Amino acid sequence: MEHILGQEWEIVPAGGATGEAFFARHEDQELFLKRNSSPFLAVLSAEGIVPKLVWTKRLENGDVFTAQQWLNGRELKPAEMNQDRVAKLLKKIHRSKPMLRMLRQLGKTPLQPEFLLQKAEEELDSEVLGLPEVQKTMAFLRLEAGNVHSEEKVVCHGDVNHNNWLLAENNQLYLIDWDGAMVADPAIDLGLMLYWYISEEDWENWLAMYGKQLTEHLKLRMKWYVALQTLSSIHWHKSKSRFQEMDRWIQFLNVIL
Repeated sequence: MEHILGQEWEIVPAGGATGEAFFARHEDQELFLKRNSSPFLAVLSAEGIVPKLVWTKRLENGDVFTAQQWLNGRELKPAEMNQDRVAKLLKKIHRSKPMLRMLRQLGKTPLQPEFLLQKAEEELDSEVLGLPEVQKTMAFLRLEAGNVHSEEKVVCHGDVNHNNWLLAENNQLYLIDWDGAMVADPAIDLGLMLYWYISEEDWENWLAMYGKQLTEHLKLRMKWYVALQTLSSIHWHKSKSRFQEMDRWIQFLNVIL
């Protein structure tokens, strides 16, 4: 890393599962560095969705390093997810034509419900599929797969957990960690947002801030995608032997259905 920035920079790993991210500091300059980020990062920066991209450098071995402005700030708290700035930033993301154009250029095709359901069925092992809650969920997903189609396909983040919302010291809000970006039904992001953080009696108000009406079809689509995402969470926690978290997600299926 020193040969990119120079010996005077202090560089430390930023953590994370991939080990590809670093903090760099020199005097009053602070950067967030990442190896082999998606070209999508440039559009996210230009749209003001993530902290500003400072530079991109390609090494002789083909690796590409990006440097973003390092901002002091904090994650949003769960109770803050009902704020209108959250709804408005998600609306901006879902309506961004440059972001959608870039993902399509990168080869992302719109995801359809049947494809996602098939992927989930292949992913889950027999032990998980044998659970009564999972069997009930799979029956619901199969029954409604043909009813949740939507012509609306946008850039979805895919993991709108409060930990991924960064509130900078200047009060600017960002949504970070775009590794799972997809072109899909906005109900994927909306469902996770509402089921995880917003009381059902407030769904209509939150969606009004976002700019959408709460229809029966949107309700069905959100329910369908949240159920599917929950199965994925069950599988992931089981694969990591995190059985307490896995049980929590199994119980969440009862809340959804």
